[in-house]
Amino acid sequence: MRMADAITLFRTLLVFPIAYLIIIKFNPILTIFLIIIMFILDAIDGYAAVVEATKGNYSLFEYLRATVLRDEKAKARLRELKSKLKGLSKHGSRLDVAGDRVTEYVFWITFTYLNVIPLFVIFLVVLRHSFVDAIMGSKGTSSKLKTKFARLVYGSDLSRSTIGALKVITFSYLVLVYVSRFPIVIGYILVALLVGYILLRGIAEFYESTKSE
Repeated sequence: MRMADAITLFRTLLVFPIAYLIIIKFNPILTIFLIIIMFILDAIDGYAAVVEATKGNYSLFEYLRATVLRDEKAKARLRELKSKLKGLSKHGSRLDVAGDRVTEYVFWITFTYLNVIPLFVIFLVVLRHSFVDAIMGSKGTSSKLKTKFARLVYGSDLSRSTIGALKVITFSYLVLVYVSRFPIVIGYILVALLVGYILLRGIAEFYESTKSE
């Protein structure tokens, strides 16, 4: 198994003990720390894939310049590098998406089970992911998006960073709502923002699917 896929599998499985800690009202700070670690691993598996494909000839500093600092030269080099590497397979990218979905579903189910969020939220999320993922699965990965709208709203580094940050903030705050009785109104606002952005990204993916090859 590739290191990148192993990291994806590990961070996906990590969500289950985290969900258990939430249910038993374990220390919220430590639980949130684990949530942050889990989402950091989501970024690390992408770097691991590049390192394996380049046989170690790509530094972490270069990767951070491209993905975090968004240095244009570093981003251009990373795109060029990815286009030439056979090690970055569609299999790995789809496994990464599957890990994202499992992680997200576990959190939504957990907070629905605990009566923190209304049931219709998970209905919206499952409906969006099920149909749009099926459509995009036939189109390839986000690196192959052709429309400007889809590349901006779904495939850009800014979009990925935004959705990742929203997930961390929303799920962490819902932990505080359930364990420490923080105001639920703020939680509802965060959930609305997160679900709204998930739906917007879904619209971008669907729009991409309507365009000819």
